[in-house]
Amino acid sequence: MKISDFIVNFFIDKGIIDVFGYPGGMVTHLMDSFEKYNKYIKVHVNYHEQASAFSACGYAQCSLKPGLAFATSGPGATNLITGICNAYFDSIPCVFITGQVNTYESKGDFLVRQKGFQETDIVSMVKNVTKDSIYINSSKELPEILYNLYCLSISGRPGPVLIDIPMNIQREEIEDEIAYFYIKKEVKKLNTKNIDDFQIEDITKALKNSNRPCIIVGAGIRQSGQTEKFREIVNKFKIPVITSMVSIDVLERDNPYNYGFIGSYGNRVANFITSKSDLIISIGTRLDCRQTGNNLLFFAPNAKLIRIDIDSDEMTNKIKKNEVQYNIDLKDFLSYMKYMPFEECHEKFLKWNDICIQISKYLKSMDESLPNHLIKRLSDLFPNECVITTDVGQNQVWVAQSINNKTAQKVLFSGGHGSMGYSLPAAIGAYYAVKLPIICIVGDGGIQMNIQELEFIRREKLPIKIILINNHSLGMIRHFQEMYFNSIFAQTIEEKGYSTPNFSKIALAYDLNYYNINNLDDINDNIKKILCDDKPQFIEIKIKQKTYVYPKLAINKPIEDQEPLMDRSLYETIKKL
Repeated sequence: MKISDFIVNFFIDKGIIDVFGYPGGMVTHLMDSFEKYNKYIKVHVNYHEQASAFSACGYAQCSLKPGLAFATSGPGATNLITGICNAYFDSIPCVFITGQVNTYESKGDFLVRQKGFQETDIVSMVKNVTKDSIYINSSKELPEILYNLYCLSISGRPGPVLIDIPMNIQREEIEDEIAYFYIKKEVKKLNTKNIDDFQIEDITKALKNSNRPCIIVGAGIRQSGQTEKFREIVNKFKIPVITSMVSIDVLERDNPYNYGFIGSYGNRVANFITSKSDLIISIGTRLDCRQTGNNLLFFAPNAKLIRIDIDSDEMTNKIKKNEVQYNIDLKDFLSYMKYMPFEECHEKFLKWNDICIQISKYLKSMDESLPNHLIKRLSDLFPNECVITTDVGQNQVWVAQSINNKTAQKVLFSGGHGSMGYSLPAAIGAYYAVKLPIICIVGDGGIQMNIQELEFIRREKLPIKIILINNHSLGMIRHFQEMYFNSIFAQTIEEKGYSTPNFSKIALAYDLNYYNINNLDDINDNIKKILCDDKPQFIEIKIKQKTYVYPKLAINKPIEDQEPLMDRSLYETIKKL
């Protein structure tokens, strides 16, 4: 069997029926094999390799299968890197395949910069942002390496892997017996961490001794496919839940135990509940400084912290000196937690939840700007089953703060890497994973990072609804400049070097229906029909240039005391509850 045929059949056998990429000379054998088996796997041609990488991320985030993307050597491979970083920092399983110059054209150990045309050492470049990246030296070693990389991508804390394959190796033959052995070989997750009796007993005891427990949950729940099980546990135990920003869809917004997301730009109520808890169980979230604030002494000062994470390396970054750490698989942990006997605790947990509800009522009308109202109103019109993708900047935070997400909706973010240009190609990948309507929310800056993907959406007639929030500025940085640079808006507004095109003409050029929203009254039944139909649509929301994201972390303050600072008497009232 030809090596490129083997690669394609390997992924078909794993149930991966979509691949994203861009043509190039060093992947022509791979391209030809994808075409040969196009009844079983479909190649989706993006218009930039970065978009292919982001599409693979969106696909993996929704399908819970690894995303797959390919690119040629040199500039094609290096264009993947931002998407590879995104997958790495957000624990998204992806397999990236890059073509490479023929082995006889490779510089090898010669002290030259380059020998073959477009030769670039992509393996070394991405070594620190992949779980592993490997250059293939011979056709004989490829089957086992591909199998091992695939297993690695989905094992433990998921993440991306890269395999770099010289062109001449792609066209070589291997024995059919070896090929089919690795194609059919059972995929095994490596290094599964199971919970033990001592850990179960300790967590049970901690919860029974707690009067004000709180669960902080991260994207690990979704990535491990445990969303439904987690929802059952929350509804059974009646414990308040706080999420990270990238995991807001783990619970529907109107769940009575969901109090929003924690952190610098988080919901005030979530931050207050964290500060008032006596026990925090952190599940599948790394508790980075955007969540805890920079001064860890301020974070949950009254709480015992139990951290549950599959990645032992994350535990080296301690949040509390006396925190309890369990390096275990969430699937195993939740399976046991589901049957923990807490009926005797329901009364005190409900009493604590009543206090949380009271805090929520006190804070309900705070921090709601026009963009927050727009997101709330729009999200009420989104299809009950859909995927919402966000970009990076103010639009991302407004969505996280205010979207009324429903049970069957997913909300995707570029979290750790914070990549502008993510939303549009991620929407493409998400569509092929779920075949549902996709809502792509993006700012005027982010959309220009991968605006060429509008042609993909037009070409394939995908039911992606692009909601562009246009304030004619790079709003997050403009706000920062207002606070710390005397309102000198260098390179962030139209008068200082930044500009936006006429998006109605852009939509026309890509043959997309265009709609304009100027105020809340424009969000009506007509917009609902547009959001729920099966066509691509382009909706522009024009807002004023001076927009802000509030609440936000205040310098040298705990996360619950955010800007704009609230009335001190109300602050003290809540602190005393």
